[in-house]
Amino acid sequence: MINFGIKDVIDIFIIAVMLFYIYKMMKSSGTLSLFYGVLIFFVLWVLASEIFDMRLTGSILDKFMGIGLIVLVVIFQDQIKRFLIDIGSHGRMKYFRKLFKHDGEPEARRKDIMAVVYSCMSMSKTKTGALIVFQRKVPLTTYEATGDLIDADINVRLIENIFFKNSPLHDGAMIIADNKIKSVGCILPVSHDMDIPKELGLRHRAALGMSQATDAVCVVVSEETGNISVAIEGKFKIKLSAPDLEHLLSEALSDSSI
Repeated sequence: MINFGIKDVIDIFIIAVMLFYIYKMMKSSGTLSLFYGVLIFFVLWVLASEIFDMRLTGSILDKFMGIGLIVLVVIFQDQIKRFLIDIGSHGRMKYFRKLFKHDGEPEARRKDIMAVVYSCMSMSKTKTGALIVFQRKVPLTTYEATGDLIDADINVRLIENIFFKNSPLHDGAMIIADNKIKSVGCILPVSHDMDIPKELGLRHRAALGMSQATDAVCVVVSEETGNISVAIEGKFKIKLSAPDLEHLLSEALSDSSI
């Protein structure tokens, strides 16, 4: 007779929640097919080792599981870091962090957001290409190191000068974190999704790739059309107006200091 109690229900619930979070993480990073492959391999391992007691097949799969876990940790270290940060950012931790926030932070954040909005609208009129990345919960130190560190205050004139067509830094990305322009001319991971519209160029692919690898918010000004787009959580919001961009950035950055 099979004993099925409350502990088994809790056990199943925990596994279901973990799989759901992993599924969401893989989907946003564009590696969903790999998630299905790992899941199928895991099911085969359980069937061979635990259900049918196939000793030879089970022992071979056991060896692969031991090595495979290490390989998966190396491949998905960024996603695992993001997963752990997301866990720590929810629930009581979110309210706990609010106790240490200064009253002036919302006003300072709005001022910085408006500086980015004004500069994007100005660059949109002149069709000046730009890629601006806002750090949220996941640190972007690795990507900052690929460019030139400047650690400057956020202002319209500086942003427009950096992305001016004759500037040596205009081709890379600008990373904003902790209410500062941390680095410019940065290299970002490029998304290889096949469903990206053909009219979107390399800046858009880099923005989407960054939003898949981290939780960053990436603003793009198209050099061809002047349209403003935002990549967030692996998805694009395109042809944004100034109010749309301001609202989106305010919502996305409300729980994180930029």
